[in-house]
Amino acid sequence: MKNGRVFTAATHYEADIAISEGRIATIAKDIPPASADHVIDVKEQCVLPGVIDAHVHFREPGLEYLEDFGTGSAAAAAGGVTTVLDMPSGTPPVDNLSNFRSKLERVGPKAFVDFGLYGMITNYNTGELRTLVAEGVAGFKLYMSETAVKVAVPDDGEILAALQAVASTSRRVAVHAENNGILQYMNRFLRSRGRTDALAHPESRPTLAEVEAIQRILLLGREAGVKLHIVHLSSGRGLEAIKAAKEAGVDVTAETCAHYLLLDTGDTSRLGSIMKINPPIRSTGDRAALWRGILDGSIDMLSSDHSPRPLDEKKKDNIWEAAAGFGGVELSVPLMLTEVNRGRLALSDYVRISSQSPAKAFGLYPRKGVIQVGSDADLTVVNLREEWTIRSEALHSKTRATPFDGQRVQGRASLTMVRGNIVAEGGEVVGKPKGTFIKPAPQVAAGSRS
Repeated sequence: MKNGRVFTAATHYEADIAISEGRIATIAKDIPPASADHVIDVKEQCVLPGVIDAHVHFREPGLEYLEDFGTGSAAAAAGGVTTVLDMPSGTPPVDNLSNFRSKLERVGPKAFVDFGLYGMITNYNTGELRTLVAEGVAGFKLYMSETAVKVAVPDDGEILAALQAVASTSRRVAVHAENNGILQYMNRFLRSRGRTDALAHPESRPTLAEVEAIQRILLLGREAGVKLHIVHLSSGRGLEAIKAAKEAGVDVTAETCAHYLLLDTGDTSRLGSIMKINPPIRSTGDRAALWRGILDGSIDMLSSDHSPRPLDEKKKDNIWEAAAGFGGVELSVPLMLTEVNRGRLALSDYVRISSQSPAKAFGLYPRKGVIQVGSDADLTVVNLREEWTIRSEALHSKTRATPFDGQRVQGRASLTMVRGNIVAEGGEVVGKPKGTFIKPAPQVAAGSRS
């Protein structure tokens, strides 16, 4: 690869990159083209470490009418993502060794990008968790509240036992942190008052529910000595709890998503039920606080929480009848590059939250998340100048509802490379699925920062 502007989390420089057997072999100025079988001239575009999305729901097995691993990973490739970590809440969930192996056998041949698989923590499978670690799960997902996937919510004693079981394995527990009792009460209360409008949804899942659950899981996690990861952080008060825990020495990482950074309840009033997602889009103050967390490093990474639903399940006059979730794995890169162009964050900051930090947190670094000799040749080449309009019908997911439909953006992944294989060019998938299952390194480094 010639004439690239290589960006890392710390610096940037001009260089050529030579690739051999799927790994980066040389990084230098003016590598002779004659030494290569194939030359790609990226013409001074920006070359980033392959983007890692540590939170996707590709819906397989059990909900393939919404998405499958082929369409989901194609959307990832088209958007510039080279590695995904897929959540375990299928039917059946990844809660034991048999279900893990069945899912891996099923989805592996369909993957256009590299992938890891989470295991599920339930109220019945503490004895299965170490076995799943030995098999190579990326981490574990814990739901502290009922969600659209209808998984069983463990009680606090079961949660503590599971955290203790995982603690010695080096895996991280990714937590959907909302207080179930508060959610159930507020849902009943608002329904009893006849509320069916879109704003009833964020009111039914108040910030307090997120903050209490985060504080509780941090307390339990510190007692167990386990590595934690707070998924889809949506509130400034939740961020404050995480910052305090980090300062107290708790090994916790956190992610937020583009929709929490770019949308607020004003958009919910405007767009209605298309905005429904759990936890909900919140206030402008929460959005500003999350941006501060991105910039000061207290939020470690960006994910998409890709959870696609078709438009006919989203567009409802009664908010309680609308499905929660929407796709994001294909749009996260251009949405954030647009913010880079606006000067809201530096491209090196974007590399930190989209590549380096998730790789470190989930035991993939330095194989992934960095451009250096010996690392996988996972590269996301971006054109920061290209302006275009998001159109839901042009997305590669099986179901394409998005609140960003019609939004003008600047920046796009012009080339997506996974272990030296070009899997997408110009936003279109090329070739056959060549993604592979990635296991974490035996020991995950504490935290996710360099």
